[in-house]
Amino acid sequence: MKKILALMLALAMVFALAACGGTETETQAPSTDAPATEAPATEAPETEAPAAGGIAKEDLKVGFIFLHDENSTYDLNFLNAANAARDALGFTEDQFIYRTNVPEGQECYDAACELADMGCNIIFADSFGHEDFMIQAAKEFPDVEFCHATGTRAHTEGLDNFHNAFASIYEGRYLAGVAAGLKLNEMIEAGEFTADEAKMGYVGAFTYAEVISGYTSFYLGAKSVCPTVTMDVTFTGSWYDETAEKEGANKLIANGCKLISQHADSMGAPTACEEAGVPNVSYNGSTIAACPNTFIVSSSINWEPYFEYMINCVLNGEAIAADWTGTIATGSVVLTEVNEAAAAAGTADKIAEVQAALEDGSLHVFDVTTFTVDGAAMDSYMADVDTDADYTPDTEAISDGYFHESEYRSAPYFDLRIDGITLLDEMF
Repeated sequence: MKKILALMLALAMVFALAACGGTETETQAPSTDAPATEAPATEAPETEAPAAGGIAKEDLKVGFIFLHDENSTYDLNFLNAANAARDALGFTEDQFIYRTNVPEGQECYDAACELADMGCNIIFADSFGHEDFMIQAAKEFPDVEFCHATGTRAHTEGLDNFHNAFASIYEGRYLAGVAAGLKLNEMIEAGEFTADEAKMGYVGAFTYAEVISGYTSFYLGAKSVCPTVTMDVTFTGSWYDETAEKEGANKLIANGCKLISQHADSMGAPTACEEAGVPNVSYNGSTIAACPNTFIVSSSINWEPYFEYMINCVLNGEAIAADWTGTIATGSVVLTEVNEAAAAAGTADKIAEVQAALEDGSLHVFDVTTFTVDGAAMDSYMADVDTDADYTPDTEAISDGYFHESEYRSAPYFDLRIDGITLLDEMF
């Protein structure tokens, strides 16, 4: 039934294009050596008439597949962005169709096919483990655009209708790390502990490069202002497990960590910090309502620019980039307001100073002069960018004195284990 409907839709589009004199846009997958595309969001068409090869605004439907629901800070971030893009571009609620609590399994394929059968022109999924099933659906519905967050295979899969997107969130985590380092300095100056006791803790979900890149950039941000800092990392083996995340945070606190951050999606770690009176740098949104005394700041990806970009590409009959990387400059990497009640004095001003240096290119997060691996400086590293079945390193990632994260592919591939960070759980 799905294939029959897809064929009928394809024939209908052919006749429609012939009637208006349009032609199909031909696209090619970028070379595997090409940098990921940094594409700003485009403005919505002012008229309802479709561009050549495009689609009328009133005929567009967008489907969204979310791993969890609004109770997950990660998924809530996507839900809010989808609502913001819908309102900004002037779509009605029935044109945006949401499917929540979709596991990283066959359920994702089923949801994608259901959305395609419902007439969605674009289908977006938000979790790494959705990728295989989105690719499967993309092959079955070649006239539907499938977009996917945090994935790695769009630039090698060779499908014109499958696309990956991410953002340079490592820059946001670096800025959040600066805030953490300033807080450690304030606590040292207040005599709460000595400089050599400045240890942070980090609750990670999995040992994917995305998590490694995130906790490493956070650590380097803290180290840039608090040179003696070290960090312990524990893993939960789940993106969303409130009990495990809270236990992880409590384990880190018991192990002497003075400040906690995380790459996990529940309120487990922040609430553990609030109960223990330990400063916390959260992720994907402010936790100040539940943690007014310990929340400092949070970094997150703002997905609204990408959602507007992918939608406008379809409206205008333009190709969606195989790999799209949002940045601070495109409004895709953002920080919450600093909680002055918990942060060190001057934190907001320092973040603004460092952000300006990141934006003008005078500062790079993974500057190889700022870290070592097993005591040695790094001047070369072959990263696994193409992600084949054997995870074979294939791309030189270090040049011009820094590791070029998210430039050769949108999803992170920084997986170095640098000195100063101790893994309490060996999940590699």
